[in-house]
Amino acid sequence: MALTSVGLGSGLDINGIVSALVKAESDPKVAKFDAQEGRITAEISALGTLKSSMSDFQDSLKFLSDPKSFDSNSITLSNNDYASATVDETAVKGSYSLQVEQLAVSQKVGTIAVADVTAPLDTGSLNFAVDGKDFDVEVTAEDTLQSLVTKINEDENNVGVTATIVNSDAGAKLVLTSNETGTANNITVTATDTGAGTVLADTFAMSELQAAKDSIVYVDGLKLTSSSNKVEGAIAGVTLNLKDADMSKTTTLSVEKDTSSIKGGIQAFVEAYNALAKSMSGLTSYNAETKTAAVLQGDALPRSIQSQLRGALSSAYPAGTGEQSLAAMGITTQRDGTLKIEDKVLSEALKGDLDNMKEMFTNETTGLMPKLDKILDSYIGTGGIIDGRDNSLDGQIDRIKDQRAEHTRKMAALEARLYKQYNAMDAVVGNLNRQSADLKSRLDALPGLVRKTK
Repeated sequence: MALTSVGLGSGLDINGIVSALVKAESDPKVAKFDAQEGRITAEISALGTLKSSMSDFQDSLKFLSDPKSFDSNSITLSNNDYASATVDETAVKGSYSLQVEQLAVSQKVGTIAVADVTAPLDTGSLNFAVDGKDFDVEVTAEDTLQSLVTKINEDENNVGVTATIVNSDAGAKLVLTSNETGTANNITVTATDTGAGTVLADTFAMSELQAAKDSIVYVDGLKLTSSSNKVEGAIAGVTLNLKDADMSKTTTLSVEKDTSSIKGGIQAFVEAYNALAKSMSGLTSYNAETKTAAVLQGDALPRSIQSQLRGALSSAYPAGTGEQSLAAMGITTQRDGTLKIEDKVLSEALKGDLDNMKEMFTNETTGLMPKLDKILDSYIGTGGIIDGRDNSLDGQIDRIKDQRAEHTRKMAALEARLYKQYNAMDAVVGNLNRQSADLKSRLDALPGLVRKTK
């Protein structure tokens, strides 16, 4: 707006007139921009919500897409006092009897008993060997049994020996314990004196305090000896962790297919789909009472998504020599578009041939999960349909911003033009007023032409 004294010549409120004219011209256009921008922003937000819901559903496919999910096993023990066990997918369904005769134990050896563990030893070296591996510790005149504990334990080449001081009525001993159980991990100590005496060799004349033992377990009456209490290979795919020994006690170990994890994966899949279905329903709904339509009501995009997903969920898929479907597993579509699980039907299906179910869900070419994943990826993947829609909407927002800027420039030009016109009119009217006043003044000054009132 130009700086000017407006309306002085004509007495008109030129500022008010120009402002009203510009506002009358500008407001309808601004309102249109606002409405367009609001609609587009709401659509972008709705697409974001839809994409998020679809992404959550896609995440739920991962478990049922993995063939290993259908190969998992579970294991139960009739008694947990003597052993625990873990199982992998290679285990075969079956029942086995376990008896633990003996636990694996580490060997312990000790030096001679001494009265003072802080008394200095002679110079020399100590060699420690375990299962064909060894390491050396140098002993100085300042070393004691106590300092050797630290040297042994912290040696970077230590091959599996832990040293400690144990006190008894007979005196204190440096005790070495093999870090591994079993007779293969016995400790051998060789002391070499380099000083004048044999203090080191005499002190490290080791005696066995605890003999090493291998574990012994019987599986269905078959004996297996192991250097560890963690026994692998006794039963294919099963790892036993022995805890206690008693040959008079028998533990029954059972291996079954872990259908509970498969059932949980199916339930999570159904819940995620229902959440997506409800999200799309909310985004496309119409409230007849308020006559209000949701942002994507009537939009072809959610209809297309619903159609493709429902088609995939209702189809039958190759499985073994026949076909398998969700409906046959007790998973059916309800009137509102959500899925429902008939628990008894699903439980019975899980007792059947899991290989067929695995084929139906996971086959990369014909399986349900890969098909759903492909459908979803076409919409929410990078460069997918929703990304393209978002880019188009972002372009519309940018164009509206450009149109707003152009409109602002036009209104500024209109305001300047109106001020110029009204100011010119004001100047003309002011000039006419001045001429009229001057003429009147002159006429009033002429003698005999103006009647003087009494």
